[in-house]
Amino acid sequence: HVELTGDDVTECLGGAEEILDTHLGDRYETMCDPRLNGRQSLDLAFAVAELLQR
Repeated sequence: HVELTGDDVTECLGGAEEILDTHLGDRYETMCDPRLNGRQSLDLAFAVAELLQR
């Protein structure tokens, strides 16, 4: 499963914002599963849509 949030968190690497491992501590707020932030969630949605079009 994938955890998502609209909050500006830095719990997962990558995405258009290029979150690196050095950024994880900036806004790592979860006590459980790391979540994709809003921008990363959109990146994932567009990537899945592109794959489904093939």
